[in-house]
Amino acid sequence: MIRVIYLLSLRNLDERVRLIESTLAGNKWRIQTSNGKYREVTDKDMVVLAQQLQYWTQSVYKFGCGFIHLSNYHNYSCENPFDRLASSEQQDILRHMRYYHGGPETDKPSLIELANYIPAIFEKISSNLECYLKELENNEFIEIK
Repeated sequence: MIRVIYLLSLRNLDERVRLIESTLAGNKWRIQTSNGKYREVTDKDMVVLAQQLQYWTQSVYKFGCGFIHLSNYHNYSCENPFDRLASSEQQDILRHMRYYHGGPETDKPSLIELANYIPAIFEKISSNLECYLKELENNEFIEIK
């Protein structure tokens, strides 16, 4: 999502196409600096810009980064993988879920409690992404605030 928002911030449609083609070719994004050299576009660059455009994107990014680490733990019946996350990742997940989805109430939610929120979270993220992709297809822009 942050890549799509980044692309929507670009007014130069040729640059958008170049970056999209880089993605499809499996290459890292590189942009030209003011001195004519190229540098890699990092996730941090995209998150910082996206946060200026859409205030909630950093929360979604941190949620995703923390949540993806749950997939490293597969013995869910014996151990709650949430307990093995770093405290900062737990807080990022809880903060996002509470602010945008109303829970969970406990600071140490069970996997079942977390799972109850996942369909609504992914539906919200995917519906936002779908809207942004349509804007991208229509050559629309997002203004920096």
